Amino acid sequence: MIGAALVSSAAAAAAATAATSMAPEITPRIPEFSGDPIRDTFTVLLVMVGAVMCFAAGVGLLRFPDVLSRLHAATKPQVLGLLAITADVAVSTPTVGNITLAIAIILFQSLTAPISAHMVARAAYRTHHVRHDLLIRDDLLNREDLQQP
Repeated sequence: MIGAALVSSAAAAAAATAATSMAPEITPRIPEFSGDPIRDTFTVLLVMVGAVMCFAAGVGLLRFPDVLSRLHAATKPQVLGLLAITADVAVSTPTVGNITLAIAIILFQSLTAPISAHMVARAAYRTHHVRHDLLIRDDLLNREDLQQP
């Protein structure tokens, strides 16, 4: 009985050792530079420009007083920040898949962000959520279909 217990505990210890030796070792991955100083400098610059633009878009959303100003802050710097970061991915790892994906992201973001901002601004104007004292020029002011009832 004691011999069987020793054999089973030895087998369990061997199985535990085998299981831990087969498990992949998890180590944090440190980003590596490509070795090309021009590409690495360009990568750092694009990421910093993208980060600053996205941060400016966030601050503008919080600080601007009305819908139209917030839409301006939400679309233009955010799109430019995303374009810079997407261009960085294409520059730092220039494969056919990455460049194709970057072109698709840039194309669709450049098409959809202004259109969606225009639709939100139009809805805000029609529901009278626009501060008219901040508008320099209001081309829709004298239209009958947009007058208040």
